[in-house]
Parts: sequence; structure tokens; C-alpha cells
Amino acid sequence: MLLDYALACGPEEHQGRLPYRGALTHTTAPELATELLATPEHTHVQVQPPADIWALGATLFWCWTGQRPIAYRDDVDAGREGMLRDIADGRDLRNITAARPWSFLELQDIVTACLARDPRVRPTAVEVQEWQQTHLC
Repeated sequence: MLLDYALACGPEEHQGRLPYRGALTHTTAPELATELLATPEHTHVQVQPPADIWALGATLFWCWTGQRPIAYRDDVDAGREGMLRDIADGRDLRNITAARPWSFLELQDIVTACLARDPRVRPTAVEVQEWQQTHLC
């Protein structure tokens, strides 16, 4: 993931590094959560660029609204595994329009695009950069 406190796995697996098992749970893309749940604890999980875009969108959502993008179940005993399961299952992605403190439709649009469930329809990093140059400069 892009935003993971300098533990990024990079584009290729490197010998000698700890296996990548995700970072901040709330910014984990659904496809990555699915893979983390399906593999043993010490197995490296290779992150793909669309998962980084999800992480960016989740972080912006959280910063903009003050709420995590996923409305987790109230099962306090579920821990990280339960949160990953909620993400993988597509549980209740919060509506940014309802959660926002005030309106900034352009930002909301790009954040929503970054949080698309299907990684194939998320914008690329170049498209996010172009959006930023068009709307924030």
C-alpha cells in the first residue's frame, strides 16, 4: 500500500524483507483484504497499483469526513480479521455525501472513484494526478 508507514512492499518481492501483510486496516482494498484472509500469516502478499489507489481514497475519505470509509460490524471481538472480512465482503461503504462536514463535490467524486469495489474501474495514479491539477491548482 502507498500509505503504510514506510513498509511498502514495492512492485516486486525482495528477498530478506518481512512478508508484506498489509498495513493500516482501514485503508486496505477489498481485493487485498480477501488475499490476506486467504493466505497464511507469514505469506507475502503483493500489492497492485489499484490497491494503492483504494488506500489513497480511503485516507482522503477518512480525513475529509472524520469517519473510516467502512461501517464495520459492532462485533468488538472480531479484531483486525473481522475488519478485513467486512472490507473483503464489501460491507457498508459509507456514503461520502452523507458523511462529509461540508460539500466539495470534485473531491467527493475522486474519492468515490478511488473507492470503487472493482479495482479495474478505479482511476490510475496518473488520472488522480490529472484530476488534482485540473481541480486544485
